[in-house]
Amino acid sequence: MNDRHAPVPEIGKNPPETTGWKEIVRRYQLPSKRMSAWQLANTLGPYALLWVAMHFALTVSWWLVVPLAMLAGAFLIRTFVIFHDCTHGSFFKSKRANEITGFLTGVLAMTPFHQWRMEHTVHHSAAGDLDRRGIGDVWTLTVQEYLESSRWRRVSYRIFRNPFVLFGLAPLLLFLVVNRIPVKEANRSVRNWLMVTNLSVLALGVGLSMVFGVVNYLIIQFIIITVASIGGVWLFYVQHQYEDVYWERKPQWDFAQAALAGSSFYKLPKVLQWFSGNIGFHHIHHLSPRIPNYQLARAHESEPMFQQVEPLTLRKSLKSISFRLWDEENRQLTGYRALRGKRRERREPCGK
Repeated sequence: MNDRHAPVPEIGKNPPETTGWKEIVRRYQLPSKRMSAWQLANTLGPYALLWVAMHFALTVSWWLVVPLAMLAGAFLIRTFVIFHDCTHGSFFKSKRANEITGFLTGVLAMTPFHQWRMEHTVHHSAAGDLDRRGIGDVWTLTVQEYLESSRWRRVSYRIFRNPFVLFGLAPLLLFLVVNRIPVKEANRSVRNWLMVTNLSVLALGVGLSMVFGVVNYLIIQFIIITVASIGGVWLFYVQHQYEDVYWERKPQWDFAQAALAGSSFYKLPKVLQWFSGNIGFHHIHHLSPRIPNYQLARAHESEPMFQQVEPLTLRKSLKSISFRLWDEENRQLTGYRALRGKRRERREPCGK
């Protein structure tokens, strides 16, 4: 990783300045035991209280339970951000404290700590690199790859990238099913910890079912995980799938540019910024995943390097729903309409 970006041809945008970035991020990498403890308290405390409130609300009306469950889903997103920091070893100084906290918050978020850490590490090392897609990211084809794909692959890709599937069904399948299964890259230790996580999730579910009743628990848990998984997947998607995002082939790929130009600064309303644990400052997080989430806003406000990144607003981010493919020729994400001209070009004789 170089401190200085080697210039590459750009179309319609200027690469951000990255000189001296290593020294800058070091200023914010020190976790605070007090701030970490407070974040655990103001996240897990209200989450537990919401379960207690739902228990009593069941005796009154489901009209009270449903909004409480939806709010619990928002707190579960914040819980996942703590889990996420622990996988990077940035929430506490202690490796053991990160692993214990990460495992426990992972059980709540129905996500295996060790397996997710393994895949997410690959994502951070390859984000924005077109030659290293496939692990820990959203399935994205280039225009050329799509045109050269079999009919079955094109159909399955269109199904997956349909917004109803990508932001509706896929998040639920990811947290309820996929996270229960070991990936082929997992070693014995990762597989064993995955089994422990699954048993812990089951034990928690059994315990809460004894308190709430099986049907009531399943309905409440489904509402919570639906809100949390859809919100979480949307955040992950929009962090790397937006207009003017940076993607390069391996020879031209640059780590610092991939962080600042290939990860969004998602400028959210303050309440959403709080519930999402400042993860909208994703350009800083990708430059240094060792920065705790509660230091990201301060880093952005203090350093001109980070402020040069154009914010992605909530309204502007909705445009990302229409993106399907990466157009290497024009260096931008695009929809399926871009395929029409490409198909005509392929059908026309050379020189015509």
